[in-house]
Amino acid sequence: MPTGRPAQTGFSYLFVLMLIALIGMGLAATGTLWRTDAQRAREADLLFIGEQYRQAIRSYYALDPAQPRLPQTIDDLLEDNRRPNIVRHLRRAYRDPLTGGELEIIRAPDTQGILGVYSQSTGKPFKKTGFLPEQARFSNADSYSEWRFEFAAPVVQPVQVKGSGG
Repeated sequence: MPTGRPAQTGFSYLFVLMLIALIGMGLAATGTLWRTDAQRAREADLLFIGEQYRQAIRSYYALDPAQPRLPQTIDDLLEDNRRPNIVRHLRRAYRDPLTGGELEIIRAPDTQGILGVYSQSTGKPFKKTGFLPEQARFSNADSYSEWRFEFAAPVVQPVQVKGSGG
């Protein structure tokens, strides 16, 4: 005995459920791509900011060749008062793009001057190759905290004077 309902009842409901599942999977994949893209952008920012600090420390060190010294604080890089005119080696104190906090400072063991900076992030870097020559050691890093942007002060060899004995 027919009830007046077609034999295809429920197929529209299943179609809508499958459509919602497909849309959900697409949004999940898009979210993953966005997260990856955002992390790559923060990674590039960290590389840029780290190099800004390294260059600022190099500039501060080279400003007075007669008495080269390292900055004691980040403020020294922002406003260097060793000259009559203020020299700005760094535009501003940058924040860590990965954690949002302050970058950690690497201090020289002997003078306690600033040698460089690094991030506290323990995340695993996406970038493994294509670094600048001074960043070559970053290719083996297991976390961003191993990306250390350090200024390598030139080693001055003492000049030995030959005696005029005879």
